Amino acid sequence: MPLHVAFNAQKLFTSHDYRNAGISKYIRQLLSHLPLADPAGRYTIFTHNEMAGLDWLWSGPAAPLAHGRFTVRRARLPTTSPPVRIFWEQSLLPLEAARAGAQVLHSPLNVVPLAAPCPTVVTIHDLTFLLFPDRFSRAKRTYLRLFTALTVHRACLVLADSESTRRDILRFFRIPASKVRVVYPGVDPEFVPLAGGRAEAAARLGVPQPLVLYVGTLEPRKNVDTLVRAFARVRRRAGLPHRLALVGGKGWMYEQIFRAIEDEALGDAVVLPGYVPGDRLPLWYNAADLFVYPSQYEGFGFPPLEAMACGTPVITSTTSSLPEVVGDAGITVQPNDVEALATAMERVLMNPALAQEMRARGLIRASSFSWMATARECVRAYHDAAAQHAAPVPAV
Repeated sequence: MPLHVAFNAQKLFTSHDYRNAGISKYIRQLLSHLPLADPAGRYTIFTHNEMAGLDWLWSGPAAPLAHGRFTVRRARLPTTSPPVRIFWEQSLLPLEAARAGAQVLHSPLNVVPLAAPCPTVVTIHDLTFLLFPDRFSRAKRTYLRLFTALTVHRACLVLADSESTRRDILRFFRIPASKVRVVYPGVDPEFVPLAGGRAEAAARLGVPQPLVLYVGTLEPRKNVDTLVRAFARVRRRAGLPHRLALVGGKGWMYEQIFRAIEDEALGDAVVLPGYVPGDRLPLWYNAADLFVYPSQYEGFGFPPLEAMACGTPVITSTTSSLPEVVGDAGITVQPNDVEALATAMERVLMNPALAQEMRARGLIRASSFSWMATARECVRAYHDAAAQHAAPVPAV
C-alpha cells in the first residue's frame, strides 16, 4: 500500500563547500533514488530556506516518477542557522508534517521531532559525539547527547550506516536490538576508473606523480600524523619517489600533522591542496597509486569505498566500520601502529602484482554498495514503521 512520507532534508546543500558533503551527499543520493525504489509512494520534502527547488535531483527514468509525487516545502525561517533549525525541527516540523498528512517521517541525521504526529524513522551515521566528545562544543555535545537518546527511544526504527554503528547504538542506549537495522550507504556514480589512468588524472590536477593519497579532514581522529610518519619511513627505507597528498580541510588540532611533516623533514614530499569539492575527488583517487586511511573511528567511511570504486588499492584501519567497508579487498592495520602501516604501504607500492589484485578486488567490493539498495531498504523501513504503528494492541 502506498505511503505518504515526510522527509527532513534541512541538511541538503548544493554549495561547493564542506556543507555539501557527508550528510548532504546521503540525503541527495537517497532522494534521487526514491522515485525508482518506491514508484507508488508520495513524499513531502522539507528543505532549508535557501533551497530554491529540487528538480535538479531527478533525471532519466526517475524524473517522470518524481513529478507530482514529490512535493518540496521550503522553511520560512532561516534554518541554515543551527539554532533556528533545531527550533524548527522540534516546534514547526511536527505541524508541517501533520498538515501534509504524512504517515511516516524520516529524519536522516540523529534527531526526530519529539512531538511528531506520525511514526518516525531516524538514521544515525555515527556516535562521534559520544566516543570523541572533545571534538564538539559543550552546547552541541549536550544537544546531541540528549536529543539522540530521546530519539532512539521515540523512533519506531533506527537505521545505522554499519554494523559497527549498530553495535555502538545498542551499547550506549538501552533499546531492543530488533529496533536497529543496518542500511549501508552506496557509492556515487562519478567514482569510477578513468580511461586515461593515473597519468591523465594527475595531469588534469596538475600534480606530480607518483602519489600516495589520503582524503578527509585533517584532525587527530583520522591519525594523519601516523600516516605522515609511516610515509617517511617508507621513503627512507625503500627510496620510493612518491609524494603524499593530504586532501582535506583543516580540523581541530591539525597542528600536530604539520609538526610531523616538519619532524620528518618531508618538505615538498607532502602535497596539501586543502578542501577539494566532491566533483574533483574522482581525479585525486584516480591519480594515486595507493589510498591510505588510518582513521580511528568511522560510522561508515566513504573515502575507502570511493577509492576502491576508482580502482585504487586501499589500506585502512582494523577499527569501527572500516573492515566492513573494504572486506577482503583492502589491507587493514592497527591505526596507531606506525611500523605496521609503513610495512603495509611498502608491500603494495613495491609489489605491482599485489596492487593490481587489490584494484580488481576493490572494484568488485565497491560494486556491492548501491544507493538503490539503500533507498529500497529505507522504503521497507517506512512501511514497517507504519505497520508497527497501526498494529492493534493485544488484549491483556
